[in-house]
Amino acid sequence: MSRKVTDKAVDARPARHSRIIIVGSGFSGLGLAIRLSQQGRQDYLVLERGNDVGGTWRDNTYPGAACDVPSQLYSYSFALNPDWSRSFSKQPEIQRYIQSVAAEYDVRDKHIFDCDMTGAQWNGETARWEIQTSQGEFTADILVSAVGALCEPNLPDIKGINNFRGEIFHSARWNHDSDLTGKRVAVIGTGASAIQIVPSIAKQVAHLDVYQRTAPWLLPRADRPYLLPEKLAFKHIPGLQALSRAAIYAARETQVVGLAKFPPAMKLLETVARAKLRIEVKDPELRAKVTPNFRIGCKRMLISNEYYPALGRDNVDLVTEGIQEIRGNSVVTKDGVEREVDAIIVATGFHVTDSPAYDTISGRDGRTLSEVFDAIGQQGYKGSAINNYPNMFFMLGPNVGLGHTSMVYMIESQINYIADAVATIDLLRLRTIEVRKDVQDEYNVELQQKLTGAVWNTGGCASWYLDKHGNNTTLWPDFTFRFRSLLEKFDVSAYETSTSARSAA
Repeated sequence: MSRKVTDKAVDARPARHSRIIIVGSGFSGLGLAIRLSQQGRQDYLVLERGNDVGGTWRDNTYPGAACDVPSQLYSYSFALNPDWSRSFSKQPEIQRYIQSVAAEYDVRDKHIFDCDMTGAQWNGETARWEIQTSQGEFTADILVSAVGALCEPNLPDIKGINNFRGEIFHSARWNHDSDLTGKRVAVIGTGASAIQIVPSIAKQVAHLDVYQRTAPWLLPRADRPYLLPEKLAFKHIPGLQALSRAAIYAARETQVVGLAKFPPAMKLLETVARAKLRIEVKDPELRAKVTPNFRIGCKRMLISNEYYPALGRDNVDLVTEGIQEIRGNSVVTKDGVEREVDAIIVATGFHVTDSPAYDTISGRDGRTLSEVFDAIGQQGYKGSAINNYPNMFFMLGPNVGLGHTSMVYMIESQINYIADAVATIDLLRLRTIEVRKDVQDEYNVELQQKLTGAVWNTGGCASWYLDKHGNNTTLWPDFTFRFRSLLEKFDVSAYETSTSARSAA
């Protein structure tokens, strides 16, 4: 059972202390909790603002929600699932998997659900983090942010959007009480969520307007149900599922050559994508609209076999003129055309490089993460630590993201690093650790040098991979096995450390 307290109890009791506090219980936070338990630790808590584990897979329940990484690879290496129903899993199945792992490793009782962190400040005198939440105050010797990048919906800044009188909701906050049958619907956005939503509702609605700012590159989705003999083989033949996972990993890793090392190599994937366009989009005018004007891989590559055919339906229009304003029951584009709608679905992604969560965390000098990042951009060390934030680790921090394979691989690499860091802190009896500024600076110079020739920087597009300074602070610019090697052991020499109250203050 989760540990919950009433509002009255919150008011009465003092701050609750835990050696380690993890914020968030998606793949990152849950995985770290499991590792700490495996180490025999019980001195940790997981604060989760939702009512269950799962993170983005708990929250994104829109029609058609599914993963674009093969099922065999999109799971913990220590908890392979022989019962995946298909090669690319849908959201409900992934969420059930995460729930089953939490139950199997018996860590749910270390969670406090419906507990939203509203603030966290480092106290140099006590060498502790002071944390405010919707369920009272906490303190921790070590704080781990496992909030994730895809958790804060990004709402477009469109004139009049708050005056719309019909139904309006973000794809990540899907209103399941809303019946779109027979209605005029607008979908704003053509990213990863939108290309799954549009085919799922196109047959249901009376008319669908899809508002596109930038055409994405689409590749075929090699999705199919697993046959019973395959499931039985995965379950009963030792090593078979691990071998399948390794083969998928190796195949995906070849894309790094084109993405980060030699962008012209992306021409092969672009040829596949263009062939898909010619086959699935017969109308020349529509085909011109959905043909990207940048090199494939510059923005996130998407996979779908249903999106282009959905756009070709008689009741679907692709609108490429920018939105001028939203009125009480219509959307007006910059060419002056007004289209009446009953409902608007906002599929405009998330706050990745400007997460509101950054406003809530204050470091050693009192500055929030937002203030630090505003000055220098998102910079960290190995995506896991940030100067000015002692005794704090970050899951999926700066430059840990991927555009080609499973984030779970990167997550497990960070779990290794943070778990070893905690063990090192205990072994050396350290009171505080903080990554050195010179080490962090050197690390980021090398990162940006690697990114200079990558397709994300040279492909001719603007994307959420880049921060306001124009730097790619989101993606890892190398093979993922090199990231794993880099984080194999905690390098305490890269950190300023203290063992006494005087040196920590």
